[in-house]
Amino acid sequence: MNHTQRAKQQKANLDKLDKILANLPEAQYDHSAEEIPEKKPAKSVKKQPAAKKQPAKKESAKNVSAEEKKGWSWNRKKRGRPTAASKNPPLRIIPLGGLGEIGKNITAYEYENEIIIVDCGMAFPDEEMLGIDLVIPDFTYLEENKDKIKGLFITHGHEDHIGAVPYLLQKLNIPVYATRFSMALIENKLAEKNLLANAKLNVVKPGDIVAAGIMSVEFIYVNHSIPDSCALAIHTPAGVVIQTGDFKIDFTPIRGGIIDLARFGELGSKGVLALLSDSTNAERPGSTPSERTVGESIDVIFKNAADKRIIVATFSSNVHRVQMVIDSAVKYGRKVAVSGRSMEQVVAKALELGYLEAPAGTVIPVDSVNRMSESEVCIITTGSQGEPMSALTRMSTGDHKKVNLTCRDLVIISAYPIPGNEKDVDKVVNELMKIGCEVVYERYSQIHVSGHACQDEQKLMLALTKPQYFIPVHGEYKHLKKHSDLAFQMGMHDENVMIPQLGRVIELSVNGISAEETVTAGAVLVDGLGVGDVGNVVLRDRKHLGEDGIMVVSVTLSNKGKILAGPDILSRGFVYVKDSEKLIADTKKVVEGAVRSGISENKRDWQNLKLKIRDAAGSYLYTATQRSPMILPIINEISEDDFDLDEDDYI
Repeated sequence: MNHTQRAKQQKANLDKLDKILANLPEAQYDHSAEEIPEKKPAKSVKKQPAAKKQPAKKESAKNVSAEEKKGWSWNRKKRGRPTAASKNPPLRIIPLGGLGEIGKNITAYEYENEIIIVDCGMAFPDEEMLGIDLVIPDFTYLEENKDKIKGLFITHGHEDHIGAVPYLLQKLNIPVYATRFSMALIENKLAEKNLLANAKLNVVKPGDIVAAGIMSVEFIYVNHSIPDSCALAIHTPAGVVIQTGDFKIDFTPIRGGIIDLARFGELGSKGVLALLSDSTNAERPGSTPSERTVGESIDVIFKNAADKRIIVATFSSNVHRVQMVIDSAVKYGRKVAVSGRSMEQVVAKALELGYLEAPAGTVIPVDSVNRMSESEVCIITTGSQGEPMSALTRMSTGDHKKVNLTCRDLVIISAYPIPGNEKDVDKVVNELMKIGCEVVYERYSQIHVSGHACQDEQKLMLALTKPQYFIPVHGEYKHLKKHSDLAFQMGMHDENVMIPQLGRVIELSVNGISAEETVTAGAVLVDGLGVGDVGNVVLRDRKHLGEDGIMVVSVTLSNKGKILAGPDILSRGFVYVKDSEKLIADTKKVVEGAVRSGISENKRDWQNLKLKIRDAAGSYLYTATQRSPMILPIINEISEDDFDLDEDDYI
């Protein structure tokens, strides 16, 4: 598609949007009259029927009491209709992750004695979490209420939304509902943990409604950086709540259609109780550029790099980006190799399901790239975030077993660094440049666009849905705060906007919003096969060991409190013993003095003695070195009855 054709397509899309907005009926905010889909068995799925447009009824605002006005719309023109006090119990929204942080997204919706869960993601450990592989939500509340749970509903297949699904299903055997590509990624994760055979997996399509007890969940198509992304409209007796998931508005998507703005408008015209909307880019004005702009930049790079091998690092889940790289490679006569475990899995699954298209023979094994000339090959790899064990990082340090980089390589890092990963990405860029590679990264070129909505798109979502209450989600506190400010700019009142907190239960009805109760929520650390067995104490010790090292003090005592051997000292990560003989000898004397003053002929309080050894040695070492290693005292006790000892044997 050339530039003229794209311009015509974009104009047609904009004209379509104008017609949608022009034909939206005036909002009627009678939430108590909202029709709830008929209760169906939990696994039933039905197609959303076309909505019949009803002419808006105009109602005078005269002679309305202050009490009646409590249910009115936030619209400054007060077009909404006052609503009678609801007799239904409130809907409870329970955020268990994804607030004040990037990742670990999970939200529970509870009505009476039924619960549905939206998303179940993981987060990557920060630099303080030494040795931790990943972070998952605390499932305590869900485990305590497992008999109430009707299902887990997934908005899309990114790790921060599905990464903790296997850990949840290990504890709760509940049905899972997701679109086709998201479910394929979940299946891979479950297979790795031998959970696939017993999992209750249900594939849905955009537009489907899943009945889950007294509530039901509608999947609404949205644009994002991964295929099959959906927002969810949760229909409850208290009203309709829309959770957008991650979204942007892309009028020229690489694959699939445009976000279903018409359905958001239809729901808004009937009355939306609350909107929970993606806040990631709430600080960015304007709109997010189309993914297609990246394809144009990649095409130019391929055209100008005819004599170089091209390596593209991006998120493995960004199938649209991978497709554009494949398209450019085919256009300029290159084969494509894939490197990195997650990239290989996702590309293989996307090709199998038809989400990626490549002519036969285009995708080749990565083993063969070194036997081909530079101009004949392109490598798509993981490592866009500078992860220490990723394929690109290993290439940059010369540790990759199958790819050796040279000065004839051009590396494209097609991703924004996630907050906290900037130093790791810069380190990889530096190493690549030392090799002599040409490196193209987002800071200086248009080779990445976000998959999240910016301010204008967030405002449009508010305008279409016209929620009675607004709850910003998905982001750090600064993102949530900025998003709430946008809602105020759109005319919403302070009392109708709430910035949520982890574990704080939001009770919601047409008559008010409140958050008073708190449930258990937080982070569970995963280290290898251990889930939750590493806590703050262990992390504190790891940090202490990493910063100051350790000194092990061993002494052997008789059961009558006499020193039989030692003290012996072993140091790791603190000082090199052979270069610090005087320090070690003086420390031994200090420890021996602490032992002699602390032991008693009639009382063997070894725990108290260990504290005395630790305090004495720690105080001396800090005075001598201004450092505080971890001191680990070990006391071995031997009965004197087992030995024939003379006085000279005592130390």
